[in-house]
Amino acid sequence: MDMGLINKTALVTGSTKGIGKAIAIELAREGVNVLINGRSADEVERVVNEIKAEFPATTPRNAAADIVDSQQREALFNKFPDIDILVNNMGIYEIMQYEDVTDEVWETYFRTNVLAANGLCKLYLPEMLKREFGRIIFIASEEAVMPSGLMPQYGVTKSMLLSLAKSLSKLTTGTEVTVNTLLPGPTLSENVQHIIDGIYANEEMTWAEKERSFMKTNLPQSEIQRFIRPSEIGRLAAFVCSPFASAFKGSPIRMDGGMVPTIF
Repeated sequence: MDMGLINKTALVTGSTKGIGKAIAIELAREGVNVLINGRSADEVERVVNEIKAEFPATTPRNAAADIVDSQQREALFNKFPDIDILVNNMGIYEIMQYEDVTDEVWETYFRTNVLAANGLCKLYLPEMLKREFGRIIFIASEEAVMPSGLMPQYGVTKSMLLSLAKSLSKLTTGTEVTVNTLLPGPTLSENVQHIIDGIYANEEMTWAEKERSFMKTNLPQSEIQRFIRPSEIGRLAAFVCSPFASAFKGSPIRMDGGMVPTIF
């Protein structure tokens, strides 16, 4: 399906690996010129070259920056002021006991998972509104609507993104600008695969066996009983960025593998 995205420009934050990279790849597959972002210019350049080799009709570019830093956000905007799509993917997470989450940790998560994305929206949304076209996507998590209690500092920030997206969406009334949030469930990022391999380091098991065992023991509520692949989220994101998804306005769009037990 041609999603009508050829020659659009997209900034995908945190796109050197995991969900962000998968989104960048799927957008490039649709003919989008992707701006690859990460803190390491060398790592960003490696992904740029990888995408250019796979999708030679597109023009991926190096958008290395630490977007938690407001000055670097401004510099990034000044370098790439004209984008059609902003995917706020960059974020941090770790399992922590509530009593160990200090004020400093709360502030770090707030700055990284919320303020960095909000800062980019403040720069790019007005330009999209002037052109009356644009797509902004926040990558949240099932933790936003179903906190496990295992990472409160993460869950709170992801819930905040839902509210932020809805608030910003109100500003887009009457335009072809949309602001939405994707809520993936447990996803097989490089870090997750490393963790699972470590858990079963002393077991003679295939990866598929490790995955099934982990899901059955730790995530029995998952209906797919496997990790979501980043490419699956990438394909969903590409659709939400397309002209065919213009009726999604301020929507929390779940791809959680059946983790969330509610009907809405």
